[in-house]
Amino acid sequence: MGLFNLFKHVDINAEVEAMKAIENAVLLDVRSKEEYLGGHIPGSKNVPVENIEKVVDVIADKNTPVFVYCLRGSRSASAVSAMEKMGYTNAKSIGGIVSYKGKTVIGSN
Repeated sequence: MGLFNLFKHVDINAEVEAMKAIENAVLLDVRSKEEYLGGHIPGSKNVPVENIEKVVDVIADKNTPVFVYCLRGSRSASAVSAMEKMGYTNAKSIGGIVSYKGKTVIGSN
């Protein structure tokens, strides 16, 4: 069962809805600043994956539920792995904005 779960499709739309119901949860976009400004999910924070060590400036409490997305899902998985090494206990990759059906915002939050 475990190996097949590795390839299980994550529905970013369902995950964003689930995140809204969790108190203090953070939606984290790990795409570049340019990608983020070009359109992101409302309320998300931006820490590009190449600067993921700076996530501590945005999310100080390492037990905070963090829902991480990028364009297609590979950078968010890398970011979650890095965050776990940094001591974050509740970070989850929710895939890519390319599959997101909801409203997006252009520019900064």
